Amino acid sequence: MYDADLFQLGSGLATGAQAEDTTDTLRARLDTLVDADREDHFIRRDGRVYAGTHLIIEVVDGTGLDDEARIQQAFRDCVAECGATLLHIHTHKFSPQGVSGVAVLAESHISVHTWPEIGYGAFDVFMCGDAAPWRAVEVLARAFETADVRVKELLRGDGLVPQSEAA
Repeated sequence: MYDADLFQLGSGLATGAQAEDTTDTLRARLDTLVDADREDHFIRRDGRVYAGTHLIIEVVDGTGLDDEARIQQAFRDCVAECGATLLHIHTHKFSPQGVSGVAVLAESHISVHTWPEIGYGAFDVFMCGDAAPWRAVEVLARAFETADVRVKELLRGDGLVPQSEAA
């Protein structure tokens, strides 16, 4: 177990980080990750292998974006709807307004920073494995009572494993 696996509120943050890996070192590590017998939680779809789906979700003209409890419940509802596993939620309410928060998941995370004075919430939903992050879009639209939800999708780690190895 690494020290970075167990930390809370700034204690035990030693990560053992080293100089950035070279492409060859990264390729060697990825080669072990795509072994068909290994449960790596990488997604294999349409001839591609990638770490996970990262949605950049913008809630526009939303309500309740200054309510910590409402945001925490939206995180829980997203987790349940997406089939993810909640590990921890931490939020912080700013004065005079705004909330930042993160839901740490076994499958990655959901995060937010809000500007309630203009009805805007910037959410990230990043999930790997069998979780279905696109289901979070409708959950957030309902939670913050808006039809204006804008989404951009990133396939994290896409292209690191050649398509020929994605069988």
